[in-house]
Amino acid sequence: MAIKRTGAALALALSSLASLPAMAWEMAGTHAVELVRQDGSTVTLGDIEFKPAGERIGFTFKPEHKAYQDYFLSMKEFKCITGRDEVFCHVPYPYKNPKSVTPDDLVWLEHAFLFLHKNPAEFGARLWNGIIYKMSITDEGIVGSPQAVDLNVISAPPTTPEPPYGIGERSDVEPSSREFGQLRIR
Repeated sequence: MAIKRTGAALALALSSLASLPAMAWEMAGTHAVELVRQDGSTVTLGDIEFKPAGERIGFTFKPEHKAYQDYFLSMKEFKCITGRDEVFCHVPYPYKNPKSVTPDDLVWLEHAFLFLHKNPAEFGARLWNGIIYKMSITDEGIVGSPQAVDLNVISAPPTTPEPPYGIGERSDVEPSSREFGQLRIR
């Protein structure tokens, strides 16, 4: 009789575990950062490492240099991904920032992955063609959806410590309109 009760209790416990929501992805350790093309293929930009930093989580991005090509645009060197349809250039946020996040506040992580895009035939950098990825945590990692920003906003140092691309400074972009319609960290 005890064996039947133990078996029933085990079955009940296992079924209860199955009904629990999946654990959310944790920002800890080293993870790959990828741009995802419309066809599902990816370009690995590098690795990002997350470490506790007081009440926040610090991050350090280490680019995969072989993924980028050097472009000299508008008198400045950019590290770019040459896509099939567009050139996507990483624009590191140039000013001091905390380089840290919380699960509910990924804004400085979003600012670590600013890009400008241009047609391969165009000459020069078009800073008004900026892309920032609005990020959210999923069970598989962090997923970013493209939003348009004007990178001319960061051509001068900020006057406040808040991130420059807040509400009103971003416009949603249809992911299918960009060759790299998603950014993933996993």
